[in-house]
Amino acid sequence: MAFDSWVLASRLRHQGTYVYAQNLITQFKSIARVRSDVEFCLFTSAAAANDANSIQPESGFEISPTGLLARDRLWRLGGVCLAASRARADLIFSPTASTLPLGGIPVVSTIHDVTPILMPTHSRKVTWFLRSLLWWACRRSRAIITDSECSKRDLVRIYGLPESKISVVYLGYDDAIFNDRAPDCAHQERLRQRFGIEKPYIWHHGVIQPRKNLKRLIEAYWLMLAGNPNLEHVLVLAGPLGWEYEEILAAAADRTNHRGRVILTGALDDSDLAALLKGAGLVVIPSLYEGFCLPMVEAMACGVPAMVANASCLPEVSGGVLKYFDPYSVKDMAAGMEQILESEETRGSLAQKGKARASGFTWQRCADETLRVLTKHANS
Repeated sequence: MAFDSWVLASRLRHQGTYVYAQNLITQFKSIARVRSDVEFCLFTSAAAANDANSIQPESGFEISPTGLLARDRLWRLGGVCLAASRARADLIFSPTASTLPLGGIPVVSTIHDVTPILMPTHSRKVTWFLRSLLWWACRRSRAIITDSECSKRDLVRIYGLPESKISVVYLGYDDAIFNDRAPDCAHQERLRQRFGIEKPYIWHHGVIQPRKNLKRLIEAYWLMLAGNPNLEHVLVLAGPLGWEYEEILAAAADRTNHRGRVILTGALDDSDLAALLKGAGLVVIPSLYEGFCLPMVEAMACGVPAMVANASCLPEVSGGVLKYFDPYSVKDMAAGMEQILESEETRGSLAQKGKARASGFTWQRCADETLRVLTKHANS
């Protein structure tokens, strides 16, 4: 089976699809060690800024160098299929709908969500390109894997796909990093000093971009502070700047309410991210649309109380155990944050229920279920 490594481009680090691909590779390596009937092939190119170049081959997990990977547009428009043909693969697994399935080798694509259709935030040209790839992935893939029942319903409704073509496979999280074990206090304190976090804090992590609805979160934060002098929390937004973030930065810089402060940390490695996440008094996920939402599950796994938008897949993936709010209502968001921060009992209940729900999401289970789909269609 050929693994399309385009999603491991270095520029895509910190994005959910990159994390997904990296973890599946780790799990597929483990599977290949004990199963002689499964072999994987991962494409690399010394000329490409792609983190697949640092992955080592193992028994049952081969590395296949190809210059095609360095030619981004060509790779996405059929180059991967040519490389797979040269490698004599019997199936191509594309961990995101980023390449065009062509040729005679069957393709199984993971379509995490339909963001380019329901919530486009790029230029008209880029949006057209993403929608075209999505359409072709839906039409030309032998089978489709998606992250949630919500995304499956979107795919069926928008593209008229038969439900039998789509398999829902929930993602996992790294429980060696995101867990309820106490963080290294000295490490956590160094991070707090580095970013100037001197007070209790509300937390969000993820790429800074419009779909995350962070402008309304910031407005809700200011509104909450203005209405409750007992709360002294700061708001911490962790994650790299993505696209169309200017309004978010402007809202963060608005110091009308002088008691509050919005801190943007930029991209963090996982150990720093988890250390700060575990110190948060509340995590807020106000996203307007998600396919799965790894940051939400990571927060739940760390035992941090969380409140999330009642939108797209968020209630489904969280199992209905969190506090929910209307993501389009700044007042509803502010009231929810205030209610949780003022109640130790509520915070404890959210933390406990969130941990229990998150425990069911593992990368091993995700890889096993994914491989079942792949082997079914490689042999069909």
